[in-house]
Amino acid sequence: MVRPLNPRPLPPVVLMLLLLLLPPSPLPLAAGDPLPTESRLMNSCLQARRKCQADPTCSAAYHHLDSCTSSISTPLPSEEPSVPADCLEAAQQLRNSSLIGCMCHRRMKNQVACLDIYWTVHRARSLDSDLCLKFAMLCTLNDKCDRLRKAYGEACSAPHCQRHVCLRQLLTFFEKAAEPHAQGLLLCPCAPNDRGCGERRRNTIAPNCALPPVAPNCLELRRLCFSDPLCRSRLVDFQTHCHPMDILGTCATEQSRCLRAYLGLIGTAMTPNFVSNVNTSVALSCTCRGSGNLQEECEQLEGFFSHNPCLTEAIAAKMRFHSQLFSQDWPHPTFAVMAHQNENPAVRLQPWVPSLFSCTLPLILLLSLW
Repeated sequence: MVRPLNPRPLPPVVLMLLLLLLPPSPLPLAAGDPLPTESRLMNSCLQARRKCQADPTCSAAYHHLDSCTSSISTPLPSEEPSVPADCLEAAQQLRNSSLIGCMCHRRMKNQVACLDIYWTVHRARSLDSDLCLKFAMLCTLNDKCDRLRKAYGEACSAPHCQRHVCLRQLLTFFEKAAEPHAQGLLLCPCAPNDRGCGERRRNTIAPNCALPPVAPNCLELRRLCFSDPLCRSRLVDFQTHCHPMDILGTCATEQSRCLRAYLGLIGTAMTPNFVSNVNTSVALSCTCRGSGNLQEECEQLEGFFSHNPCLTEAIAAKMRFHSQLFSQDWPHPTFAVMAHQNENPAVRLQPWVPSLFSCTLPLILLLSLW
């Protein structure tokens, strides 16, 4: 339901802090000069809002986005996405409007109203830029992916954590979920300083339950893997397809086969994961301390994950590909994929979805070629 603009006043302390952080007026003031009027300010949010009101599409999108921001809360990585698809669509519609990049100045009139406009757009777009959240939403709107993800989410949650059950459900997810969904959830790109996005990506593998509480020796981890026929075959597959042929990181086979082999290990004793929320480095949950005369062999095994240029480039290339899917060159790719891959007729998307079908075919072709 679209409602008219109704600026929500900010708490005085918050407003004071925001005003202190705002850039100074771009127009130098001499003694006795009047305060700058709204007409003299470059791209103020008040001016940008007036321009938006003159465009019915922009005005409707902004009104809807304004109604969304009162209910949007930034979710924890362990929580389900809480941003409605129509709110993200409204943010997408505003990406080329004058509201993007608008400013509020310290000495302008109506700072509260200006800041309300600025944060309405900024807060929604900050959530819209979290690609790991977008891929989580894509999974949620697909029956099979959502069912499989909830199954391992419940099995790996702290109150019910049994590591062998958690690993089995993780293995099932990465075996049965459609490849674009599984790879999208785990290999989603994040901005370098976006720790929330990075934490969501890292928690895809539920590290608190799926990984051993105390890191074992890496050779012991391999011994456990070799005792299980499935894990042994998956590890051999990974070592075959992610084997770097030279110092430049040239793979023995194509990158797609390396990534499939890498994801195939998730849920086995050799489950790897991202090591932090700020980069894409991966590693096994093990150590080489106490390896004795097998130290070199142990470090070689551990380094095949943490210092493998073939694997590193394959992950980086897939993340670049995922980023391109959501770039401005693509008309609403998020919702095109949602519309195509949702197989439950009981789940009906909003009336604007049919207009987005035109970009579904290129996405399907790209995903199939990758």
